[in-house]
Amino acid sequence: MKEKTRIEEDALGKVEVPREAYWGASTQRAVQNFQISHQRMPVEFILSLAKVKRACLVVNSAAGDIAGEVSEAIMQAIDEILRNGKHLDQFPVDVYQTGSGTQTNMNLNEVLANRANEVLGHELGKKSPVHPNDHVNMGQSSNDVIPTAMHLVVLETIRSELVPTVDELIETLDRKIDEFEGVVKVGRTHLQDAIPIPLSTEFKVYRRQIEASLVQIQRAADELMEIPIGGTAVGTGLNTPDGFAEEVVKELSKMTGLPLRSSPLKAESIASHGKIVGLSSALRMLALAALKMANDIRWMGTGPRAGLSELKIPVNEPGSSIMPGKVNPTQAEALIQVCIRVLGNDATLAQAEAYGSVLDLNVTKPLMVVIILDSIHILAGGLRSFATNLLDDLEPNLEHIREQLDESLMIVTRLSPVVGYDKASEIAKRALESGKTIRETVEEMNLGIEGIDELLDPKKMV
Repeated sequence: MKEKTRIEEDALGKVEVPREAYWGASTQRAVQNFQISHQRMPVEFILSLAKVKRACLVVNSAAGDIAGEVSEAIMQAIDEILRNGKHLDQFPVDVYQTGSGTQTNMNLNEVLANRANEVLGHELGKKSPVHPNDHVNMGQSSNDVIPTAMHLVVLETIRSELVPTVDELIETLDRKIDEFEGVVKVGRTHLQDAIPIPLSTEFKVYRRQIEASLVQIQRAADELMEIPIGGTAVGTGLNTPDGFAEEVVKELSKMTGLPLRSSPLKAESIASHGKIVGLSSALRMLALAALKMANDIRWMGTGPRAGLSELKIPVNEPGSSIMPGKVNPTQAEALIQVCIRVLGNDATLAQAEAYGSVLDLNVTKPLMVVIILDSIHILAGGLRSFATNLLDDLEPNLEHIREQLDESLMIVTRLSPVVGYDKASEIAKRALESGKTIRETVEEMNLGIEGIDELLDPKKMV
């Protein structure tokens, strides 16, 4: 009967590894020792890490340090992952591992080395002729490779998911602003009636906040263009030849289309991840802007008969298992939950930076990349769903808006410069007590105010 495992040896001794696995002893020990969450590192992070390995291989091969069939076999193994999506089931290490991400780095080193040896006709697990450390990890340390991959995956995810989504959201808001132009409604401060405001102005606020957040995100992303590859263990570049860092950065820029820069102080991006925290802060601002938008629209859509009922929210699904015909602002509620999660993620990242950045290495790298990717993914998804399933078909309830304006007491504010604050307050008080409109109350009091129609026209107040 064929054995299900093979025996490998490392500095700690022998270890059993699944016979057909491309990973090796280091990965197997990690699988055994970190059975914590059963959550693996994100696939997109593994792909970014593979891009770093590829760039380093290109530079090492060009320098003649890895040559011939060894270089070609490693390149084939890398390209099988990057171009064909193969071997992505070979990364079993838990997110909650060593804080440098060493286990994940070694996991990829072992997978690439074993696959390269297989390509060359050799058995898995022998570390020859291709060695995971000596060849695949040449000129590298987990401490510079992992944060470099962190920057790459975050930048590529922002570029591919978040920025296009926010751009589309802004376009949708622009359409709504145009559609709502000329609609004047009751403004509200302290959740109480206030002077009139254009509905389009309220949506301009959302647009401005979303756009400002995007600017902050793009600024934070530019900071992440600096990568520490070539710094090795503590940023000093030990065991790398002259020019290695710069050449790897050039190769990565060519591969990704990103204007990457070699960090001028690589130790900083190894010991601390303030740039990731800075991006999270910008994502937090986007989440706060989105939360306000979703919550405001939810409030303005309350009703349909016993609420504000200023907006008609699209009907997407039944709103209740017991109340027939009920419609709920589900997209707003979903986006609110997304935003709350992003705010929590931001707090987690701040703690990871505060407690993880000790002396020469931040030791919360796996957690930080998983958390920041979660924020980007769910913000992009939440905003896309909100724009498509709610904003696109959102309509003003014009009849009800007019009724509310007619009954609003705060249009009396326009009379304050004419009759004085105290008299205007008396008018508002009388109107409230009698249940009459401001116009009816003014006429009843025979105040002789000229141009009352124009003075009390809500559209003239905005």
